[in-house]
Amino acid sequence: MTYNCDVLIIGSGLAALNLAINLDKSIDILIVSNSKLKDCNSYLAQGGITTIKDEKDKELFIKDTLVAGENANDIETINFVSENANKSIQNLVKLGVPFNKDKNNNLIYTKEAAHSTNRILYCDDSSGKVIWKTIFSHIINRKNIDIIDNVEIVDIKSENNNCYGAIGIDENKNIMNFNSKITVLATGGIGGLFKNSTNFNNIKGIGVSIALRHNIKVKDLEYIQMHPTAFYSTNSDKRFLISESVRGEGAYIVNDIGERFVNELLPRNKVSERILKEKKNRNIDFVYLDARHLGKNYLQNRFPKIYNFCLENGYDMSKDLIPIHPSQHYFMGGIAVDKNSKTSMNNLYACGEVSCTGLHGKNRLASNSLLEAVVFSESAANSINKEINSKDPKIINYTNNLFEIKKENIKILIDTFKKIREDLSDEFYSY
Repeated sequence: MTYNCDVLIIGSGLAALNLAINLDKSIDILIVSNSKLKDCNSYLAQGGITTIKDEKDKELFIKDTLVAGENANDIETINFVSENANKSIQNLVKLGVPFNKDKNNNLIYTKEAAHSTNRILYCDDSSGKVIWKTIFSHIINRKNIDIIDNVEIVDIKSENNNCYGAIGIDENKNIMNFNSKITVLATGGIGGLFKNSTNFNNIKGIGVSIALRHNIKVKDLEYIQMHPTAFYSTNSDKRFLISESVRGEGAYIVNDIGERFVNELLPRNKVSERILKEKKNRNIDFVYLDARHLGKNYLQNRFPKIYNFCLENGYDMSKDLIPIHPSQHYFMGGIAVDKNSKTSMNNLYACGEVSCTGLHGKNRLASNSLLEAVVFSESAANSINKEINSKDPKIINYTNNLFEIKKENIKILIDTFKKIREDLSDEFYSY
C-alpha cells in the first residue's frame, strides 16, 4: 500500500505530536507509529518539564545543565533552549495542559536531582501522559493530520543525500510505502535493545540505525543514561520508573541495613554509579528508596501513580522501603541536528530522543527531555512551514529486501553500542 503526504512524521511521542500541531493547517501530515500511539517514552514521563522562571534562573539553568552533562554539552544549544523555554511552555498552557497550581491559581514549581532551585512544572506524577493527551486531543480534530499505527518503519527512501519518504511493514507483514516532501524521524531512544530499561520494548533505536546505514551524521552515541531508581522486579521487561521528583521532595536512598550512602540529589549518572558500587560491595541485588517520613497523605496526593503502583506490588510507600536498582533510561546521543532539527540529509529532520542536539552532554538533567522535545519540535515546525512549498516530491523505487534490512537494523545497533560501550555489553539483548 502506498501513501503520499507533504510531511511524514515517524513516531508518536511528544516531539512528534508537538511538531504536527505546530505545522500549518494547509500541510498534509501523516503520523506513523510502530505500535499503539501511546507506546512512547513521553507517555511514561512522570516528573515534569523544566522551565526558566527569570533571568537569574536562566543563568542557574545553564550552569545546572552543564554540571549534569559534565561540560560535554553544546553551550549554544543550552542558550537556545533557555531563550525559547518560556515560549514553548506558554504554548502548552494555551493548548490546555493542566500544570499543578496552588489555591491562588499560581503555577507550582518542584525540584529534582541536580537542579539548584525549584523550576519544574508538573501534572501530579503523570506529566508526560497528561501533556501527550492534551496535545493529542487537538491532533484528532485537525483534518490535515492522518495517523497510522502498528506499522514498523524499516528504512527511508533516499537518493543523492535527499530523503523522499520511508518504507515499512504492517502487523500483517504487508509492505507499506510512504512518499513525502519532508520526513521527520521522531522514533525515540534505544531502550528496547536492553534487558533492563524503563522504556517501552518497541523503542529499538530504528532512527539511529537508519542514520548509520545512510551515512547520516550521528553524535555522542556512547552517552547512555541509567536511571538510578527503577522499581526492582524480576517479572517485567519494562522497569517501572520511580520519578526523580520523589527524591527531590525528600526521599532517601539506603542500603540493606538502612544506611544512606549517596547524596540523592546528585546527577543521575553519579547516583547510579554509587548504587552499582554499593550493590557490588555488599553483594546485594538492589537497594531501597525510603519515603516513609514524607507521610501517607502527602505521598498519595503528590505521587498517586507511583504510590498506587507500589501498593499493587506489595509495598506501601508510607510504611515500607521500596526496592530499586538502576536501569537504562535515556539516550543522550543520536542523529546530529541543528537548531531547526535538520539532519545532514536534505529533507530529513530528527526530533526528540532520537536526535542529538547537544543539550544534555554526557548525562541528561532531570526533566530537560520534555523541554528539549517541545522547543526543538516547534523550531522544526517553523522551518518546515517556511520551506515546504519549495520542496518537490519524488517517487523512489525501493529495491532492497525489507525483511533482511529489518534484521540488519538491530545487528548494526547492538554491534555499534557493544563496541563503544564495552562496559554495557551484558546489558543488551542478543540478536
